[in-house]
Amino acid sequence: MKIETRFDRTCVSTGSKWEPKMGYSRAVRAGPYVAVTGTVGINLDGTYSTSIKDQTERSLTIILEALIALGAKPEQVIRTRIFTTRIDLWEEIASVHGRIFGEIRPCTTLVEVRKLIDDAALIEIEADAIIL
Repeated sequence: MKIETRFDRTCVSTGSKWEPKMGYSRAVRAGPYVAVTGTVGINLDGTYSTSIKDQTERSLTIILEALIALGAKPEQVIRTRIFTTRIDLWEEIASVHGRIFGEIRPCTTLVEVRKLIDDAALIEIEADAIIL
């Protein structure tokens, strides 16, 4: 991960192929607020597991690493947004999200979408945190 200051904000880049093309950061901290952009469950080698549970786990791992890089803790997450191409598998998604955020209980949204940025991606997750 690369951390930079841009326009009085601290930004984290994970080196994904989409970040420079679209002009965004994986996560941005402005004061006490941290926002993590939509994150698919892509593996380090650029592949995707066919398991939605594995993709959910990978997506949340990337998100948590970005939060930690900006000084946030998982318990400071106040909202997650989950987009999936397979809403029928919501319980598998929930089992991973619930294991990580079960005691934290942030607000969350889970919606089905027709397609994500990569054909093999089954899930994309965003997160917001406040560092108090």
